[in-house]
This record gives sequence, C-alpha cells and structure tokens, in this order.
Amino acid sequence: MKVLVTGFEPFGGESINPSWEAVRRLPDEMDGAAVVKRRLPVTFNGVREILPRLIVEERPDVVVLTGQAGGRPNVTVERVAINVMDSEKPDNDGFAPGDEPVFEGAPAAYFATLPVKAIVKALRDAKIPAGISNTAGTYVCNAAMFTALHTIAVAGMEARAGFIHVPFSHEQALDKPRPSMALETIKKAVEVAVRTSLRAR
Repeated sequence: MKVLVTGFEPFGGESINPSWEAVRRLPDEMDGAAVVKRRLPVTFNGVREILPRLIVEERPDVVVLTGQAGGRPNVTVERVAINVMDSEKPDNDGFAPGDEPVFEGAPAAYFATLPVKAIVKALRDAKIPAGISNTAGTYVCNAAMFTALHTIAVAGMEARAGFIHVPFSHEQALDKPRPSMALETIKKAVEVAVRTSLRAR
C-alpha cells in the first residue's frame, strides 16, 4: 500500500504554507502504507504538469491533497472539484486565468473518492474542528483536486483521492487577527485523514 500526500508552497505574501509544513512532518509509514510526501507549486500549470506524472509514476492507492484556506476556521474536507480555473488573483507564476477549463473535454466535475464523511467524523472524534466543504473554489487547490481525480479516471486506476483545506497556522496570525490553528493540530488532522482513508479501502 502507498499513499501520496501533498502540500503547497507559500503564496499570497505568506512566508509558510501550513499544508506543506504539516505534510512534511508526517511519518514515512502509516498503517503499513508507505507515505510519499511532495510539495506542489501554487501555479495552475505546475499542478497540471506535476500531479499527473507523480500519480502515474508512484501508483498510489490513496491520494490526499492538502492546501491552505485562509479565513476558514476549521479543517474542511472537499466534496467536489470543478473543471474551471478562474481567478483575479495571479498564481505564483503571475497567471490569472478567467473561466478556463482545467482540462479541455474533461467532465464538468468530479466528486472526491476519499471517505469524506468518515474523515470529518474521525477528525471531530479527535477533537479537531472539521466539516465538509462543497466548494474548493476556482483557484489552484481546485485545479489540483480536479487534476488528480481526472488523472486517476483517465488512467483507469483504482486509487481514491480528494482534497483537504487547512486554516492558517498560529504563526501566520501573529500580525493580524484571523482564524488559525496550531501547526501540530493541522499535522494531526492530516494524519487522521490519511489513516481514515487507508482503512476505508
């Protein structure tokens, strides 16, 4: 068994991204599965190029993508990714697409194949604030989730995949008040999500 877990590089003027800070602290093995940890660029073109290659090369059984959702007070497990890239805010390459598809000719949307409700329950049982989100937005996080699910579908793989958004870490909330969570709690949340996903197979 193998699980691919990803986090993102910093963006939006932040010096860290709690998603990657959590992912890189994960153990190298969980419940007998090897854990492959990778940092993704906050670029539309980057995730569409890197993720398919990673998934095809690694052949993971489970793919857990994570990203920062500044302003959200809890960990949110995404239910759906849509085939749209639309942002007035440029990515880290300076690219700001408007109403463009993630992939031409691909389906309008994909539902997460991770056990969304089971993950939320496990997080709450672990005393971590969590909920289901029905929109991953139209920025790079959504593009990454759509790319992973589309890659798996096209390749005919049986891997389960989905996306988890995490709040700002406390370190990012020092200068101005905004919802945040301890980095250790974020790391624990990602670990709970991974273990729950592995056990659901």
